[in-house]
Amino acid sequence: MMLVDAHQHFWRLADRHGAWPPLALEAIYRDFLPGDLAPLLERQGVAKTVLVQSMPNEEDTLFMLDLARRHSFIGGVVGWVDMKAPGAAARIDALAADPALKGLRPMLQDLEDERWIDDAALAPAVQAMLRHRLSFDALVLPRHLPALLAFAERYPELPIVIDHGAKPLIAQGLLEPWRSDIARLASMPQVHCKLSGLVTEAGARWDVERLRPYVGNLLACFGPQRLIWGSDWPVVNLAATYADWLAACASLLDGVGAADRRDIFGLNARRFYRID
Repeated sequence: MMLVDAHQHFWRLADRHGAWPPLALEAIYRDFLPGDLAPLLERQGVAKTVLVQSMPNEEDTLFMLDLARRHSFIGGVVGWVDMKAPGAAARIDALAADPALKGLRPMLQDLEDERWIDDAALAPAVQAMLRHRLSFDALVLPRHLPALLAFAERYPELPIVIDHGAKPLIAQGLLEPWRSDIARLASMPQVHCKLSGLVTEAGARWDVERLRPYVGNLLACFGPQRLIWGSDWPVVNLAATYADWLAACASLLDGVGAADRRDIFGLNARRFYRID
């Protein structure tokens, strides 16, 4: 089974000018570049990755596109554009000239306005995304899910993937209203979900059983055809190793058939992000 990691990051602290991560997060407070990840991918049999933005600026996107040109394991890039700016459509046109750009991700979790995404002002940017067959990564918290549903209903042709299962409150053991809101979004066929980031939400004392009801809900709602595995490396290092997270997911999906596991751990990402 050839794996695809649908969610990983690279960054250089010097480019971040004091932005996240803070010094207190010692495990990830350093540069993370392709040379750091490549041995992990080889060890785990991961053939391709999707490199996802971690800064709300185009410089970060250009940095990632340059890395994709120089490292063949990067199968695609999810970048950033100010989607409400007057020139958003033109910027998307320009960035999409690079075939490595597969999608865009506004950092919704950091915005004060919970309904930022439920705004007709996004229409020119979304139309540009559709022209270039780009997808939308939704970096959201549970409180953003009703607005994301409205966005998905407005643009049924736009492929959407929810990052990190919308970061459920696993450490607090809360399922609702996250469970119900996820089910509403999953009823829309263009909405997918990443099986990523959950150990970080569970905290350093996570175990497979603590994750099970959340992963079970995602699998029940999206099915194996719309669930996409990702590592969230290097953020995963806050709670686990790359290998630990992959092994946990294998255990959590132990009852899933071999063909469906191939979908979740690789083929779904290839289809969603159009990775050769």
